[in-house]
Amino acid sequence: MRIVLGIAVAVVAAHALAAECALAADCKDGTCPMPASGSEATYTVLSPVPESAVEPIKPAERLKTLDGKTIALVGGSFMANVTHPELKRLILAEYPTAKIYLLSEIGSAGPYPRPGVVRREKEDFQRKLKEFKIDAVISGNGGCGLCTPKETGSCIAAEVLGIPSVMIAAPGFVKQAKSTALSAGLAELRIAEYPGAFASHTREELLSNTRKVLWPQVKAGLMGAKDIRPTAPDSRTPTADSQISGTLAEIQRIFLDSGWTDGLPIVPPTEQTVSEFLRFTDLPPTHSLGAIPPAQRGVTVRHVAVNGAMAGCPPEFMPLLLAFVEAMKDGDFRRPLASTHAWTPYCWLNGPVARQLGFDCGQGETCEPKNAVLGRFINLAMLNLGGYRVKENRMGTFGYLMPWCLVEDEAAALKIGWKPYQMQCGYAIDDSTLTAASSINWGNNLVPATSDGARIKDMMAWDAVEKSQMAVASGMPCTYRAFFVTEGVARDLANTYQTKKSLCKAIEKTARIPLGARAFANYWGNPGSAFDPERYPLSRHEDRIADREGSSMTKTPPWLAWTDKSEMETVPAMASGKSAFIVTGDPSRNKTLCVPGGGFATIKITLPKAWDALMAERGYKPLADFRLKTDLKPDTPPPSFRNPSRHRPPSQSGARGDFERGYYPRRRRFR
Repeated sequence: MRIVLGIAVAVVAAHALAAECALAADCKDGTCPMPASGSEATYTVLSPVPESAVEPIKPAERLKTLDGKTIALVGGSFMANVTHPELKRLILAEYPTAKIYLLSEIGSAGPYPRPGVVRREKEDFQRKLKEFKIDAVISGNGGCGLCTPKETGSCIAAEVLGIPSVMIAAPGFVKQAKSTALSAGLAELRIAEYPGAFASHTREELLSNTRKVLWPQVKAGLMGAKDIRPTAPDSRTPTADSQISGTLAEIQRIFLDSGWTDGLPIVPPTEQTVSEFLRFTDLPPTHSLGAIPPAQRGVTVRHVAVNGAMAGCPPEFMPLLLAFVEAMKDGDFRRPLASTHAWTPYCWLNGPVARQLGFDCGQGETCEPKNAVLGRFINLAMLNLGGYRVKENRMGTFGYLMPWCLVEDEAAALKIGWKPYQMQCGYAIDDSTLTAASSINWGNNLVPATSDGARIKDMMAWDAVEKSQMAVASGMPCTYRAFFVTEGVARDLANTYQTKKSLCKAIEKTARIPLGARAFANYWGNPGSAFDPERYPLSRHEDRIADREGSSMTKTPPWLAWTDKSEMETVPAMASGKSAFIVTGDPSRNKTLCVPGGGFATIKITLPKAWDALMAERGYKPLADFRLKTDLKPDTPPPSFRNPSRHRPPSQSGARGDFERGYYPRRRRFR
């Protein structure tokens, strides 16, 4: 397919010149001549978006009636403890011969897995659907960026078996549910749309809306109504032979209108430009990197090169770009990226390649051109390779920051006896790595006004407690955190804590949240459903938090010494294996920065065999000139941390009994 464009739009002249410059064949190491003046050039560029790697799922036939049918009413998100019992009552009132199984009896599928991945939860759910002879599935409630794909997974798992389903979602998450289904190959997902935000409605409003709004849609979705809107195929995904031709202004407009750019100007990814990127990897252009979630697109090496060119990266960044795309498949890293809480992806670099390429690790590093352009690639890779689209399956309530890149100052770390991060992950000092991470917070630096390492540790622990996964520590009890520490502060800390590991253990021990504060935050700021104070009071929830999160009487945290309590009941804010410490930033400033977010994925950067020769062509010194020496040995990396007691409030899980009866004993909070 060849698309010839005829759309005239104004583009800033400076950008046009920059794009022409970037495409010049004789650009070397960021130094390019100015383009010759003349008539406006026409470009033929490559598509940045891969095709789907999934097989289509045929939608199940709808039912003629619910009489005598066996229905699975599953999902435990966003006030399902109110809507689902009412739906069960409504079904049985109108179809008394129907049989209903609830979440506690049959479970759910969870997020539908990508091709080639087997998830036990999905397999168990499908086995039970067969075992219980289920005729229809109703799942919900989709009210956030993470729960919507999870609940939609049960519908997809049912439709694969030929069982009709209906997904319940709030208005802002209908498009995400459809996108989730389409990414799995299901082009027609039936949705019952709830009129508003579930947790903002009173119990009476929830019941009324379930009766008047949800129930009619659920019936129509299960019994073959023709007016339920099917999910249209994504027309923005081109075919493999797509070519786009036009002037620079026209290229900018078609990429913007097609949803292939983040709104900022791009460098046209011509065949010539992309071929330069492909020289910097030994992988063939058609080599598959796998199906990248959430859109399950079949990404090849060429697609990575196209997006790198669009972002304005120099071709020699190609090994770094491939490393980030590999990290996109890691569950710990990517899992929260669709959330309404707006985790922003970013990365940090370790090893000699970052120094050879000229990445910055000092003051203002994320804004330095090479750091910034790698951040731009992350944005485009999320959009075009992963298929993350704002308002569709990237659901940040207030939007996202632009991704960024930092670099560890390994020379500074080694000078004080600390291992650089890649050595903590088991790599050698000469190995280059890219670590993908995500942030739910940025800025708000801590400025230690002391050189006492123990006091700095106390302040960092307090900072960690204040910067939890969600506002006022209402979400997951122990989130991932990255700590960025400037050289001077790292030196002061190293006088007390000889290794990053010993510092981490000390901060984990100190970073405790008073039980009452944690329970209050999680009760009134719960990220899912709201609690009913009459049926489930705060005191009961405090007992539950104490049991689930392992509360204990501990020494009062230093920042609460003013309470005159020597001990108080607290819960941990940090857990082993979920923190990273990076020496970076302005060496002349005393700063630390705690960044809570999602998990880390550290990928070794693989260089082509002819790396030094290729780099010499572009004016770089040999890689050997950027190696560091140390007598320190790499760590043996610990197994990935998994929290066995992930928080699920009873209003989300449906398992309320023990808590309603006051099963857990009251605990002393102070001594």
